[in-house]
Amino acid sequence: MLHALLRTVDRLVSLPAASAHCDIPCKIYDPSAAQIAALSVIRFMDLINELGQKDSLTLADQALLARLVEQKESHAEKAKHEIRIIWGDYIKQPQRDAYPDIDALVHSIMLAGSACKQGIERDKGEKLLTLINEFAAAFWDTKGLTTFTATCPYPPSETVVYPKLD
Repeated sequence: MLHALLRTVDRLVSLPAASAHCDIPCKIYDPSAAQIAALSVIRFMDLINELGQKDSLTLADQALLARLVEQKESHAEKAKHEIRIIWGDYIKQPQRDAYPDIDALVHSIMLAGSACKQGIERDKGEKLLTLINEFAAAFWDTKGLTTFTATCPYPPSETVVYPKLD
């Protein structure tokens, strides 16, 4: 009922549509989305390489390959995007003072993400995850949290940095 009332008012008043981007200072930042994206990149690389071991690809295999490549590239871009948002919106002078190499680290993440989009070599995906884990450890430290590493409980079973939430 309330929705219908608001829709009627909207039609009568005809206000212009508003839109917003999430780049507001909500102070909710978390590198875990970038870590999951990097893990996904590695997993997609593994699946692509498994397909490459076949003598020939069926039409279904070829369709799967196309989807895997698209998802690998999409997740590599997502990893870059998530780090870029934290770097651009959260990292300020106090964090740069604590981690003077943070800008170079972010640049390395951008390059590693691009390398993942360009190839299917698993070591490129592992490098992306390693760099993002390094960023995550620094990020959580700036929040006053210690971190620990653990093997993620799903393929590709790689080591991930997590915040220790007591």
